[in-house]
Parts: sequence; structure tokens; C-alpha cells
Amino acid sequence: MKFGILVNEGPYNHQASDSAYRFAKAALDKGHEIYRVFFYYDGVLNATKHSEPPSDDRNVIKNWQKLAEDHKVDLVVCVAAGLRRGIVEDSLAPGFRISGLGQLIEAGIQADRMVTFGD
Repeated sequence: MKFGILVNEGPYNHQASDSAYRFAKAALDKGHEIYRVFFYYDGVLNATKHSEPPSDDRNVIKNWQKLAEDHKVDLVVCVAAGLRRGIVEDSLAPGFRISGLGQLIEAGIQADRMVTFGD
């Protein structure tokens, strides 16, 4: 099955990003495909290269980066939501890219299922 994933919450204020990451990893481990992960609303904060969690805490951004690198997952940050929160091209962590809502619509069309994490 081909999944699209929508993440609407930031990495450290809600469990949505962790749940989305674990869902994506489990789906890939079972042989499914992740067509795209789209970060919207506060979810765009998952893509900042400026996050430095304490060494004894999980690093949500690095988890997403590794998933993208290991499985060629497309990580897309909404440009409008990003600009509202100070996320621009220069502040993106490697592995993420900025684009518009058309990428979310395309993921919904191309995927067999679209799964949303967060409010």
C-alpha cells in the first residue's frame, strides 16, 4: 500500500510527529511505500536545522532525516505555514524541501491512503 502522511504538529509540543514517524517506519518495515510526508501548520517546525534537543532526549528532526535518507521518503514543508513560523529555505534541515499545498493534494491523489497526525 502507498501512504501519504500529513503532520500538523511540532516535534516537541505534541506526540503527532513521533507517532507519524513510527507509523511511517513500521509501514516501510512491512514493505509498504511512503509517497510523501507533508508538514503543515506547526508541523513545519519538524524541519528546522536550528533545533538542538538535549543529548538525553530524542531528536525528532534527525529521525525524519534518517528515514528520508534510508528509504528515499519525500519530506515536504508547506511554504506558507513555514513563512508564518520563520521557516525558510536557509533554515531547513537537510532532507527537507519547501513547496506549496499542491504537493499535499498530489500526495492525496497518488497515495492509497492519506494519514493525518495532529489537530
